Amino acid sequence: MKRIPIEERYETLKVERNGRLLTITMNRPDFLNASDKVMHEELAEVFYDVASDRDSDVVVFTGAGRAFSSGGDIGWMQEMIDQPETFEQTAREAKRIVFSILDLEKPLIAKVNGHATGLGATLALFCDVIFASDEAKIGDPHVSIGFVAGDGGPAIWPQLIGYARAKEYLMSGELIPARKAAEMGLINHAVPPKELDAAVDAYVQKLLNGATKAIRWSKIATNIELKRIVHGVMDASVAYEALSNRTADHQEAVNAFREKRKPVFTGK
Repeated sequence: MKRIPIEERYETLKVERNGRLLTITMNRPDFLNASDKVMHEELAEVFYDVASDRDSDVVVFTGAGRAFSSGGDIGWMQEMIDQPETFEQTAREAKRIVFSILDLEKPLIAKVNGHATGLGATLALFCDVIFASDEAKIGDPHVSIGFVAGDGGPAIWPQLIGYARAKEYLMSGELIPARKAAEMGLINHAVPPKELDAAVDAYVQKLLNGATKAIRWSKIATNIELKRIVHGVMDASVAYEALSNRTADHQEAVNAFREKRKPVFTGK
């Protein structure tokens, strides 16, 4: 049976091929590329599909429009509050997203064209090399909507900037300007928006012109310990996120977002 080309398999993701380069673009620009149910399902599949694609060696991951990704879609959050049993699927997908990125042998380069928050930050930070517009901000504000940062933040942030800084930002939800993020080692490079494409392209060409197997295996070797750590964290962090999905504070935050006001948390 003939398989559908990877470029045609997705509804919310745009996959484009340029020689040995694949570019994956989160493509819900009117919603700042917030992940709804469909996008979350597709993110849980796309990196496995990319891993099996024999005609590519390097992958760039970015967002359409003015944001990389603003995290989770508020309407979808309300659906999970109303039907908490559906969070079981979301939890499985969250782990598949993270593990599929870590298992991908091909270099994965994040082109953070705008804000990357919540799940958007997780997606960017699990990439191998991260280039960002210096007008972008990166952060994991799960707590600002009464939610545990369970989809990968507690696993990756401490590995990049240490436990003290990671807890400072995960507990406050504060967003970090890209230049500051680069200075502290959260991302690799922050460049002016007009220079972002060229900076990513130059690095990609180095990889495409390099020794493909040596590059892949160097990535795999580097990821061995990171994978062990992440596998040890993800089950618990996703479980805590599922618990927070049932809290009154989370519902209050979703209500406040819709009503364009600040939430009033009660600790319940």
